[in-house]
This record gives sequence, structure tokens and C-alpha cells, in this order.
Amino acid sequence: MFLNNHSYYSLRYGTISEIELLQMAQENNCIHFSLTDINNTSACLNFIRKAPEYNITPIIGIDFRNNAQQKYVCLAQNNDGFLELNRFLSEHLHQKKAFPETAPSFKHSIVIYPFEQLLTLEKSSFLAHEYIGVGLADINKLHFSKLSELTDKLVLLHTLTFRNKRDFNTHRLLRAIDTNMLLSKLPEEQQGKPTDIMHPMATLEKAFENYPHIIANTKRLLTQCSIAFDFSKKRKNQNLKSVFGTAEKDYKKLVQLCELGLPMRYDVITNTIKKRLDKELTLIKKQQFVSFFLINWKIIQYAKSKDYYHVGRGSGANSIVAYLLEITNVDPIELDLYFERFMNLYRSSPPDFDIDFSTWDREDVTSFIFKTFGTNSQAALLGSYVTFKHSGAVRELGKVFGLPKYEIDKLSDGKYLSDQLDDIAKLVLRYASYLNGRPNYLSIHAAGILISEKPIHYFSATHLPPKGFPTVQFDMHIAEDVGLYKFDILGQRGLGKIKDAIGIIRENQPNVTLPNIHNAKPFFKDPNINAMIARAECIGCFYVESPAMRMLLKKLSVSDYLTLVAASSIIRPGVAKSGMMREYILRHKDPERRKQAHPVLWSIMPDTYGVMVYQEDVIKVAHHYAGLSLGEADVLRRGMSGKYRSRAEFQAVKEKFIANCREKGETDEVLFEVWRQIESFAGYAFAKGHSASYAVESYQSLFLKCYYPLEYMVATINNGGGFYRVETYLHEAKMKGATIHAPCIANSAIETTIKGKDIYLGFQHLHGLEKRNIIKIINTRAQAPFNSLEDFMERVPLSIEQLDILIRVNAFRFSTKDKRSLLWEAHYKCNHTAINELQQQLFRVHIKNFSLPQFSITDLENAFDQLELLHFTLYHPFMLLQELPTSTLLCTDFTSYINKVLVIYGYLVTLKTTRTSKGDNMYFGTFLDQKGHWIDTVHFPPVAKKHPFRGKGIYRITGKVVSEFNFLSLEVIKQERMPYTSDPRFDATYNRKAIPEKGKPFGLLK
Repeated sequence: MFLNNHSYYSLRYGTISEIELLQMAQENNCIHFSLTDINNTSACLNFIRKAPEYNITPIIGIDFRNNAQQKYVCLAQNNDGFLELNRFLSEHLHQKKAFPETAPSFKHSIVIYPFEQLLTLEKSSFLAHEYIGVGLADINKLHFSKLSELTDKLVLLHTLTFRNKRDFNTHRLLRAIDTNMLLSKLPEEQQGKPTDIMHPMATLEKAFENYPHIIANTKRLLTQCSIAFDFSKKRKNQNLKSVFGTAEKDYKKLVQLCELGLPMRYDVITNTIKKRLDKELTLIKKQQFVSFFLINWKIIQYAKSKDYYHVGRGSGANSIVAYLLEITNVDPIELDLYFERFMNLYRSSPPDFDIDFSTWDREDVTSFIFKTFGTNSQAALLGSYVTFKHSGAVRELGKVFGLPKYEIDKLSDGKYLSDQLDDIAKLVLRYASYLNGRPNYLSIHAAGILISEKPIHYFSATHLPPKGFPTVQFDMHIAEDVGLYKFDILGQRGLGKIKDAIGIIRENQPNVTLPNIHNAKPFFKDPNINAMIARAECIGCFYVESPAMRMLLKKLSVSDYLTLVAASSIIRPGVAKSGMMREYILRHKDPERRKQAHPVLWSIMPDTYGVMVYQEDVIKVAHHYAGLSLGEADVLRRGMSGKYRSRAEFQAVKEKFIANCREKGETDEVLFEVWRQIESFAGYAFAKGHSASYAVESYQSLFLKCYYPLEYMVATINNGGGFYRVETYLHEAKMKGATIHAPCIANSAIETTIKGKDIYLGFQHLHGLEKRNIIKIINTRAQAPFNSLEDFMERVPLSIEQLDILIRVNAFRFSTKDKRSLLWEAHYKCNHTAINELQQQLFRVHIKNFSLPQFSITDLENAFDQLELLHFTLYHPFMLLQELPTSTLLCTDFTSYINKVLVIYGYLVTLKTTRTSKGDNMYFGTFLDQKGHWIDTVHFPPVAKKHPFRGKGIYRITGKVVSEFNFLSLEVIKQERMPYTSDPRFDATYNRKAIPEKGKPFGLLK
């Protein structure tokens, strides 16, 4: 009886979830029930999956509308009908074209035209699959229409969008948000009707009692539609089944590639290697994952042909087949990687491969995938949903109600007193709570690409986001439910750093012979690199540069690859939260402490001293300690990652975990402690192969940092930095012997460059300098060098505002004139010549030489110019202080002050905010001392509240030096931000002649 039903995936229109629709249908004794969202199929698969739980036969369709104007409702008679509806919808979404007034001649779908629409179209003849939809409001008009004579074509078309008045109000607000209108201005044609609710069947039958054939036709039409997908645990893999034509050819090719890879990867091929390979190949074939490996292999081969760097990680990094196919660079034999983490007979999904490319290369790799596998519409990006968050919903609703910005800000930020709110503000907050968590619009999964055996439109319609690749309208959970498993192709700046660094080294040091950066094994044993790791001198290096990682490296005294692999997982928040980070450090440093390990856990995880560090440790503990099957253990792991935490199967496995341990005689105290550890960290820990992949990339970057620090820092800056700001990487380069130059007309490019030990900041770091002008400067300079400001202005016409930026940053220092003389000259010429930035001057205008006074410009003035134009200064930041520091203590003095209080000055680099178990704010600070070395601080809640941070700058810090595992930090007692001197450029009392330019105590970054 209900042919047109909307969920809230009728985006910014509907108000009911697909599950709530099923509940309503069950309560109303429906046997067949349809889902027909507006121009969207996001909820379809989950609706089909869940319908049997409510004893409902699901029917799927689409309500096709131009804007909010309904054209026709289409129902799929079967899976092929769903395919053709998806194709039709996708074509119009991709091309952003309106739907035609009449639907195509579908072969497997039913088309229902709204009665009112037909009156406008004056359509009187209908194909076999076309029907006339009559609503409750159309009954009286039907009697006077010739369409009433087409008795076998009339069906009941009642729209269901709301449950009650609140839903209707929410709908109107959504429509106002979507159309960017005030609610009071929202036209009726943009809205549904308050009567678009679920009426009891008896009410509908009573309304159509004079037209019983309409009810009969509707019931008959419903029985003509059915759709089915396999959502069972034994569902078949829906990914592309064959790469080379047949499954047999695929397997033969996979074996051949592994045989070719063996001598390339191993000098000696042992029986252990052969057994592991045979075991993997047998299971890969049995699980029908051969094509999955081959597709990843083809992607890597393409990347290699283009000289793109990659890192293969995820649980698939535990695989020797992946290692031999060069999908990953992690040796599972060397690391004793747990096979069952990435594949076992009880796991229906293929292994996870996260393949990282540099941000610049990723787009081309994605294009290759679509050109290779998407020719028959078998490839698509994976979708995701952006949901309303309370703060954002408040802002949207505030605009809809016409509130001024300051009121919206107050409500959004929660800075209000409830008893002082007016009725409108209360409405905004109430309806924001209704919208919270509901879908707002479609987006793209960060990395996922689907490659299916069937056309992708068999499962979903696709839309075309700005990236230009078709994107399905459902998320990864629904994809996995139906047997579609994603390929993760990610962008990562670290790889761009490594690739660019090698290019910069070859250009700056052409006589150097570099080792094969892809073979990281020699780096693992390099004493210079390992010593650098032990000192935690890893700024700029992939995954090991953050303050937290620097702390962990020192506490663990990391000086080898295997310990770095462990550190890469230990640093994850879950391990720290469970208390196992500290326990691991204690056992790592103290063999006696290891005796406290549970004997079963020790036997399962001897390499980590019986401490759960990696994701697969959850599987090991669940399987060997709690006696769960590997399948049950994997359900537990996935549940802990948040993917299935709410599903009944997870709860059942948890109960079995507890019951099995009790049956074995384990005490509740011990078993619940083990469970607590699992629960607190499993969702955040890495698979060991994943950690090992990260450690390989870390060592590649560490090699470059160790032996070519200046070139590597330039590459880091040009790839957008990393954990820190550009200023920090320039400081690091200077500490390694570089001379840093501000942007220069004669030497700088768009990006930062290096010549010998001289680093020239790129023009892109000048705030306010337009990109088109940067390109103009570089292209003009390529024809001939500039010899003066006058020559530059003749050849590169710029506005005085753009010239001012270049002159004040001292970009014309190749000339013999000071900045003030150049500014005077530039303003004079701009005032006497019409500057057209788009047109070269026909005649050269010479500037009359005036006798100017001798201008004096100090380093302090230059520093303030740099602060304004670069947002940091290339001079020592301490020179900006109003008064000299009263303490000369440095972090190197900490060893003499352990458990003592000292005063030290530090330049704030970064700040991490966290919360205690009680919800109080505390901070971890990272500073540079007066010699440019690191200070690490801890600010506990009382101090954090009493002495808060006041933004970037230099702080006078009073604190107690503490040592934990030989890592020295400062527990802050008091801090204050020290004032900078007044800006000398605007200070009439500033005496330039009294400022010493040499011999002052701050000379690090001159």
C-alpha cells in the first residue's frame, strides 16, 4: 500500500531512518514495503539487509525530482531493475542535468506518475510498466478526469516522509538550510505536506472505497517487485574475480610472480620461507582472493613505471605474498608476522592493504585504476556521510531563523545561560539536538576504491564529486555487508619528502652516489642512524618526530629496527590508555620485571614481554588464552575497532570470552584485567606488519636526515612540513649548518631551494604575494637576470602593494640600495607611471636620480618585517624581547637540577591539550631554549588553570626537573609570556643608532 517512502537519506528533506521506517511498517502490519528516497540510494542496501528482521519484503526504488518537484516514482522489479534505475539516476547526477518529464522505457522497473503531474503533461497513453499514482488529495479530481477510465493503471501513491508535527518542522528547517533561505521565506513548493505521514491501512482503504480497483492494483504491483542481495556470513566476494581472464590464469600468474620474487627478496630460500609461501598461496586460492592480490600488484607496477614511491601497510603487510609482489617492503619471516591476522579460513574479507603514495602521485594512480578497471563501470570511489554535528547544526539553524552572527556564535560555542535564552534561541538548540548525527550530505571515503565484478550500479547509484571520479552513495560498512571490499589508496607527505629529497641531493651534490632508498635493510644496521634515533634527533622524519614519539624513543632507548616497530604501535593512544605502554617500557628495561607477566600471555607474546602491543595480539589472546575460534577472535578485533561494537555477534563473543576463561579456572580479577586491556587499546593499535611498514619509511627518512640533513629539510618544507611549522624545520636546518635566506628576486623559486649550504626561502612563503605574480617573476628571470629594481619594474609590472611586500622582505638585496631607498624609488615610479600588471610598457621610463639621505635599518626592524610577511622571523626570536632574560639556564643544565626547581626561558613551538580522567585540562608543551635545543614541559590541571598559555612567544618558566626512564622534562609550577619590544617601524622613540648590530647575545638565526 505504501509505494513512496522517504528516509533521512532523502538528504535535507527526510526525517526518518531506514530502520525506523521498517519498524513503522511492521507496526502497521505491512508485508511489502518500499524505500524510495529522493535522487538517492544510500539507504537501499541496509534497508534490504534489515527488512527480514521485521518480516518485511523490501522493495527498492527512487523518487526522481528536479529540485523538490516530483516527476515520477520508480520501483525496481528485481536486481536488474535496480541496476537500470541506478544508471539513469547516475547519468543525471554526473552531468547535473534535469530529469525529463517522462521516464525512459525501463525493462525491469515500474514507473508511477503522480496524478497532478499527468494533468500538466496531458499524458493519456501508458506503457505496460507505467502507472498513474493517485494520492489522498487527488480522489475528488479523479472523478472528473478521463484518467479514471484507465482502471488497470491506477495505483495509490501516498508519500511517507514524517511521523508527526516535529518531523514536519524539522523537514521545513532542512529545506530552508538546503535552499539557503530564511524559514519565513521558504516557498510551499520547496516543502512536503504535513499529511505525508503513515496512515493506517484501514484509513487508506476507507478513503478509496469507491475505487477498490486502485487498492487491488497497488497490492498486485507490490507483489511484482522483489530484490535480493546476500548479506550472510558466507556471502560471496563481489570484487572483480579475474585480472587475466580466468581464475586459473590468475592463480598461475600469482605463483609465477612469487617465484620471481623469492630470489629478489631472499639471499637464502629456507624451508620456513617455502612453507609460509605455500600456506599463504593455498589459503588465498581457497578464499578466492587471488585477484585482490593481483590488482594491488598491477597498481604497484604502474607506480614503479612512473617512479612513484609507495608504502604498503595494513594487515596485508603480514603477508609473504605481498612482500614478494612488492606490494609491501616488510619481511614477515624476519619479523615473525602473525599469518592469521590478515587471513584465516574464518575471515570472509580479504586482507587490508593501505597503499600510500605521495600526495602529488596519488591522483594519477587513482586515474590509472579507473582507466584499467572502470571501463565497464566496475570502479567507483567509496562514499561516506557527513552528519550534522550539534555546533554546525546550531549555526545552520541560526541563519535559517535570521539570528545575528554574534548570537549564533554564542549558541554554537555554548557560551550562554539557559534561563536567559529567548524562544527562538531555545528552538534553535532543540532542533539542533534533533539534527545531531543525521546525514547532511554525501562525501568521499578518505581512501577507499571499489572494483566490482558486476557493474557498480548493480549496488548503488553514483554521484560525481569535484575529484571527477564516480562515487557510490553508501559507506564502507554497507560495502562490506554486501561483499564489496575496498582498495585503500592514500596520499602521504612523507613519501613526497623522500622522493623530493633524493632529487634535491642529486642536484645539490651531483657527485654523490646514493644507495637504493627502497632497500631499507642496510639502514637498519647503520650505527649513525641508530645513534640518531637513540638521541631522538628525528625532526622531520616520518612518524618519529612528534614530541610524544621523541619522548618514547628516549625512554625506550630505541636503537634498532625491531624496537622502533614496537614503538610505532606503542605510541598509539589505546596502548597508553591501557597502561601497557608504561608496562612495556618497564619490562623492556628490566628483565626481572618480565617475570610478572601472565605465563600464557608470555608464551603467546614473548617478543613484547607478554604485553599486548599489536592488533593481532587481540586475536592471539582471544584464540590461545580465551579459547575462541579464529573467526570469533576476528569478530572481537573488528568490534574493538568500532566497526561492529553495537552488533549482537560482538556481545556474544565477549560473553564467550568470559565464560571460556572461567571454565579454564581463571579468576575474574585476572580475566577482566586482560579484557580491560583488550578493550582499551584494540581499536587504536596497529597490526605488526603495519607498524613495520611505518618503521621502514621512518628509516628511509632517517637515512636522508642523517647524511643529507639540509636537502632533506628543504624537501620537508616543500611538502608542507610535518608535525611542526615551517619555522621549526628552518631552525633544524640552521642547527645542522645551513644559512637561511629570505625570499630573493635573484635566487628564489616558488618553493624553497638550496645551493650548497645556502637555503633560499620560496616565494610561496610570502603572505599576500599573489601566485600569478610569482610565476611572472620566475618566467621573466629565466629570460635574463634582473640587474636593478628599475629593470625589474620595467619587465614585471606589479602593483605597489605587491612590490612593497618584495622590498620589505629585502628580496632586492642583490642591488646596492637599502630597503627604504628602494621603497622610495618604487613609490615614485608607481606615482608617475600607469602600472598595468597585464601589459608590458611600450617605452622605458627612466627615474630621475635623486639624492637621498643615508637610511639606517636595524636587524630588529627587519625581524618585524619578516614577522609580518612570513609570520616568523629568520633572526633569533629572543632578540624580540623587551628585556633580556634574567636566566641563562639551558636544557643541557637539566641533569644538574633533577628534582630541583629552576627558571628557564623557552620559545613555544607546539602545545598538546589533553584531559585527565576527571575531565580537567592539562598540557604538554614543547619549547626551544636560548641555544635552540628542546625543552619538554608538563602542565598539570592546577597550573594549567592558573598559568594558561597566551599564544605564540617566549615564556619564562619556573618548574621542577623530573626524570622518567632517563627522559628529562619540566613539571611547570609557574609560567608567564614575556612581552616583545615595541615595533620599531612605528615607534617614534626608537633610536636606531643606539642598537648594536654585532656582538649581541642573540645570533643564532642571523
